[in-house]
Amino acid sequence: MVAAGSAIGLGSIWRFPYIAGENGGGAFVLLYLICVLLLGIPVMLSEFAIGTYTRKGPVKAYAQFSKWWKPLGYNSIIVSTLISGFYYIVAGWSLYYFVASVNGTLYSGEEFHTIFTQFTDSWWEPFYTMLFILTTHIVVARGVRNGLERTAEWVMPILFVMLLAIALRAAMMPGAREGYEFFFKPDFKKAFSVQTIVSAIGQAFFSLSIGLGCLITFSSYFKKGTNLSTTAWSASMMTFLVAVLSGMVIFPAVFSVEGLEPTQGPTLIFETLPFVFQSMTMPQLWSAMFFLLIALAALTSTITFHEVITEYLQEHHKLSRQVGTLISTAIAVVASIFCLWSGKIFDLFDMITADVLMPLGGLLTCLFAGWYLDKKIFRKEISNDGTLRAPLFGVLVFLLKWVAPMLIGTTFIYNLAF
Repeated sequence: MVAAGSAIGLGSIWRFPYIAGENGGGAFVLLYLICVLLLGIPVMLSEFAIGTYTRKGPVKAYAQFSKWWKPLGYNSIIVSTLISGFYYIVAGWSLYYFVASVNGTLYSGEEFHTIFTQFTDSWWEPFYTMLFILTTHIVVARGVRNGLERTAEWVMPILFVMLLAIALRAAMMPGAREGYEFFFKPDFKKAFSVQTIVSAIGQAFFSLSIGLGCLITFSSYFKKGTNLSTTAWSASMMTFLVAVLSGMVIFPAVFSVEGLEPTQGPTLIFETLPFVFQSMTMPQLWSAMFFLLIALAALTSTITFHEVITEYLQEHHKLSRQVGTLISTAIAVVASIFCLWSGKIFDLFDMITADVLMPLGGLLTCLFAGWYLDKKIFRKEISNDGTLRAPLFGVLVFLLKWVAPMLIGTTFIYNLAF
């Protein structure tokens, strides 16, 4: 549940639908699934193996193998710091929209675009950002067993139930058929465009949290005997399922309201979906459920990169969890203030992490696992000291040595060039 929670977040529920909408719907979904299978699961397995073998965070884990790979561990700290700048802000938006749905502010008669603009220009935006940072701090400060695992145990089932309930309600809307056709019927002309392929690879990395180092951190806490292959497969498929369910909520609903387009972009949820809920019976209830769902999904992700920094401070600088968590929270506050102060910094942090550092981290992880890591160690971790079969180990190594670096490298170069 913790592994799935670290992957499932705003990337699956907020980012996936609008990226799919911008890239042709069904064509993108098909490519995204292929990327999860060919890239996501192999890279996730390699990070799991590194974590369970070293029982350390990313910095010390890579340093254990060679000082030359140690900078790859620091990449995870940098990415987590930058992501905390803008991610908490978006998480705060979802929390505000939940409150605004409950108290009726969202349906007071004002235009939804105006409501969003007024909120982001007011002191309420930093208030909700800091409230979300405080919530994350409390969970992480409680530790892995009492904080992370217990939170994941109740957040993940609630998330699935809520998303399924809203998806069933969206299926009853008049535009559901057109929405499903857009979302599930691939346009193969778009499927083979460079932009769609690159977007699918980037989304797989963002939604699965690979190339971030957090999976090394969490797997270092795994109990001995954990089946890494099953965990990687389950976490990846749960993430894919949540992304698909999100699309089954949004696209049937968008096609039911005149004037809305699936290519709306990042504002698809916050500026357009309230129109959809307004057309339903009991709009405040459905709206509150949906934005609470977004907030819960965001929490599972903010816990992830907060824990990466906290674990580094504990392990590398010998600090207690309470002190490490406090410093991590202070870093998040400072990074968020910069992004709140300037939209350009918000966009810069987003671009650097999603288009540069995460693909770079994923590429180097593949090269490390495919070319440098002793295959005996890799097989030993995947098979739990030979107690489990690893029939596709050769395929896994081939994907990490050749297929994944080629595809990720192409994405990395394309993002830098365009």
